[in-house]
Amino acid sequence: MSTLQPAKKITAPSRINSAFKQLMSLHWVMAGSYLVLFVSGSFMARLPREVFFRNSLYDFHKTLAVLTMAFLTLRIFILLQVWWKKYTKRPPKLSKQWFKTVSLHTSLYIFMWAVPITGFFLSNSYKSDNVKFFGLILPDLFPQNNATIGIARSSHFWVAYTFLAFILLHTASQWKVVRANYRRLVNFLKNQRPIRD
Repeated sequence: MSTLQPAKKITAPSRINSAFKQLMSLHWVMAGSYLVLFVSGSFMARLPREVFFRNSLYDFHKTLAVLTMAFLTLRIFILLQVWWKKYTKRPPKLSKQWFKTVSLHTSLYIFMWAVPITGFFLSNSYKSDNVKFFGLILPDLFPQNNATIGIARSSHFWVAYTFLAFILLHTASQWKVVRANYRRLVNFLKNQRPIRD
């Protein structure tokens, strides 16, 4: 004799949870993008002008930077939604830890914006109409000016390396999360090995 089981109530995931997942997905996409930008930027800056793929690498670097700024805009929009929903229900506890976390994350967002902007400044200082997004020439943000090339180069270099230092601080502050994600990755890779008879 079978007994009727009560139907399980199917609930939709909360919007905050969904937005948080979107934020985390964008976080990892952008982390990967900034890693590629940093490595490609360091590599291409050392290439001699005669290397045939140098210009293509610069175009790729600039395209990825523009794409990352689009991701950043989307990420800020989602973050503001999450904050609005979270803090209109309950204001944050203004502790020392809260201020520390908000200060670090605000700094990271400023650097995520400043690194590509200083890159635009450097590119536009050399010549106009040279920042491309998948081949599409973008309008200049700064006027061409050979006198500012040195300032632009230094600002892009130092802002990028300061950003890297803040990323290391962020990684250290989130060490438990980093370790947990590393374990997940190792377990995932172990499970991907083919089973031998």
